[in-house]
Amino acid sequence: MPTHKITYNAYPSPEALEALDQELLKAAKLALPNSYSPYSKFQVAAAARLEDGTVVTGWNTENAAYPMCICAEPATLAAAASQRPGMPVVAMAITVKSANHVLDQPASPCGSCRQQLHEHETRFEMKMKLILQGESGPVYVFDSAGDILPFGFSGKML
Repeated sequence: MPTHKITYNAYPSPEALEALDQELLKAAKLALPNSYSPYSKFQVAAAARLEDGTVVTGWNTENAAYPMCICAEPATLAAAASQRPGMPVVAMAITVKSANHVLDQPASPCGSCRQQLHEHETRFEMKMKLILQGESGPVYVFDSAGDILPFGFSGKML
């Protein structure tokens, strides 16, 4: 029977990460207060490092008409694309905060965001490292966005 294994590294804190990844996670945490999340009170922010070293950030933006909300990950991809057209994102740090309780574990991107991250990797034929952390606690690092979306849909299927 075929199986799929998800491989990632878990670090006890951001200080255990390599310097560039620490900086990226710090940029995501600094962007977190920009989140517009009056309904869910669940803030999400992301920071992306582009191939040329540029760092861009984004955050979730809610709307009273809930299907019109924008998640932090695609907002960050769009910011990267508008600031550096044609430049791939090589790493993205994602962090979260809830008004209801302290999140001491990473929260994984939603299904839609996973697909958009996968599409970015497919488009540029380059893996994107993902760095995930809650408000505190461990940091999970995935070598590729594809690691969190096994069997992702691809334009090659069309």
